[in-house]
Amino acid sequence: MPEPAPILAVIGGGQLARMMAQPAIALGLPLRLLAEAEGGSAAQVIPDHVVGDYRDLETLRKVTAGCPVVTFDHEHVPTEHLHSLARDGVAVRPGPEALVHAQDKAVMRARLAELDVPCPRNAVVASVGDVETFGFPCVLKTTRGGYDGKGVWFVRTTEDCAVPFRVAEQNGVDLLAEELVDFRRELSALVVRSPSGQAAAYPVVSSTQRDGICREVVAPAPDLDPALAGRAQEIALRIAGALDVTGILAVELFETRDARVLVNELAMRPHNTGHWTQDGAVTSQFENHLRAVMDLPLGSPAPRARWTVMVNILGGDRPEIGRLYDGYPHALARDPDLRVHLYGKEPRPGRKVGHVNAYGDDLDDCLERARHAAAWFSGELGNESE
Repeated sequence: MPEPAPILAVIGGGQLARMMAQPAIALGLPLRLLAEAEGGSAAQVIPDHVVGDYRDLETLRKVTAGCPVVTFDHEHVPTEHLHSLARDGVAVRPGPEALVHAQDKAVMRARLAELDVPCPRNAVVASVGDVETFGFPCVLKTTRGGYDGKGVWFVRTTEDCAVPFRVAEQNGVDLLAEELVDFRRELSALVVRSPSGQAAAYPVVSSTQRDGICREVVAPAPDLDPALAGRAQEIALRIAGALDVTGILAVELFETRDARVLVNELAMRPHNTGHWTQDGAVTSQFENHLRAVMDLPLGSPAPRARWTVMVNILGGDRPEIGRLYDGYPHALARDPDLRVHLYGKEPRPGRKVGHVNAYGDDLDDCLERARHAAAWFSGELGNESE
């Protein structure tokens, strides 16, 4: 019998881990999952899984036993536990020294300032008075724990600060104030880096956010000045190298009206703005993340089509729509080239339950096809659209 491939441990049972499973099968790479609940998104497709709490060190040790490498579906594992796993001899990728910059926004801002990376003006604030000194209007963010618009508030008066400070106190975290940037649009620069230092950059994309949730992505970003695109990729690659990131790094950026880019957020894992790569790139972000954390040669990030549009499917507020599966007959018959990715999640209003990718030579056509399909699955369109 040939030697079995090494087992990769994945912490977190959401859709990102689920979407790692398919390229792992193609690579012949076994995955072992720590899921939050039985029947969760990734647990449905990864048989070797443990249900437990990622905040419990012994549970983490149980999952990683016999695994040379561990990676993540999210950034919430306590930093001290990551150091413990590293001392146990497990290769933590990305490592705790890197991952803390995606876990703690204050740490991230301080380090990016040291690297002279362009960012919005910011400061940690301990009181409403500090916010007044910083200046209204501004954005308040919890330094840890926020995602998809959670832990983020736009404040214009002292009264607006009450809820953010109450939430921060309840969760034992600090608040970061950031200037309200007058931006043209949001961009994302996705790069991947291996422990041996090989790196690759995907085309810079534009993203549309609504209520703090990514709704759609266009790859590449339309009408983006090539010099600015190169600048965004250079910033992302420089951050990945300076922080010693292993795996995917997503750098979310603001494109300002005076043609600059400012770093908004970092994510050290496959990212919503990279879902287009599943069907629109030679090597998806999920496969390249696996290749990187296992220190295998990276795949090409080149696009397969001139345009790819990704639109998220959000759970709607119409229970009569029934199963998401019931959306297939119309969506697939209308558009045989459409690619649909469902996450095995129970639809709830505003919850990301899947996404669609449409690709081709005509951007307007790709946008219409992807938007129509996502709206159909979400129940935003009725049968009259057929």
